[in-house]
Amino acid sequence: MPVPVHLGCFRPGGDGEDTLELRLPDELIALLAGETPTTGSGDVEATARLAPTDEEIDDGTDDGSPSLADGSALDGDLLDRVGDWGPTVTPVGLFHLVPVRLDRDLPLITRWMNDPAIAAFWNLAGAGSRTEDHLRAQLTGDGRSVPCIGMLDGTPMSYWEIYRADLDPLARHYPARPHDTGIHLLIGGVADRGRGIGSALLRSVADLVLDHRPACVRVVAEPDLRNTPSIAAFLNAGFRFAEEVDLPAKRAALMIRDRSLRDLL
Repeated sequence: MPVPVHLGCFRPGGDGEDTLELRLPDELIALLAGETPTTGSGDVEATARLAPTDEEIDDGTDDGSPSLADGSALDGDLLDRVGDWGPTVTPVGLFHLVPVRLDRDLPLITRWMNDPAIAAFWNLAGAGSRTEDHLRAQLTGDGRSVPCIGMLDGTPMSYWEIYRADLDPLARHYPARPHDTGIHLLIGGVADRGRGIGSALLRSVADLVLDHRPACVRVVAEPDLRNTPSIAAFLNAGFRFAEEVDLPAKRAALMIRDRSLRDLL
């Protein structure tokens, strides 16, 4: 039975709170009852990672949720089947989010994670086993975070995590709403950075989320507050700055793309 609660929610200007009565989804009730989620965290291009604590790491035990033993990505009900969203036309080319498969994508993602500009924030540099552990924690979980390769005109060029922010440790640090959907992103190729590609893709992926997840009214992100190029990219992609939040690994800018404002920003 859904449980009514009152949540404080930021006004668009980020200068106060309103009180909103919401009903928590069953999966969030289960989370509050003792199940703890996990996901990575990233900003645009070279991005900051909110590393989960040992207590926050999902052990992937079978609770009846969908999972794939071969290590291919989940696109289950928690995120409305990301793998079925298909390609979308963007100002920079045809873009497609393709859920990660370890046997196909691990070497490429490992190489990206060892780029010094990315490693400084994601903390996944080193042997491929480190990146594999990060990916497998999502792939063998319950589907609340789906790691994807971003294909631009058929070429793999970025890594994404589409995740349920309301079921993530992030929800402890801001007034989450049911079905809030988060985005983490890194741009793999140096040549693709700093040219506005990140902004164009962020807008398109946020639109994909809103188009395919009718229960989601907000897409959120938490770039490092010091990463002004990343924050600018989110602003250019139609996100608004809501508030500063203190996370375990960084002080972040909470960026929100509202369904109600998607045609205005």
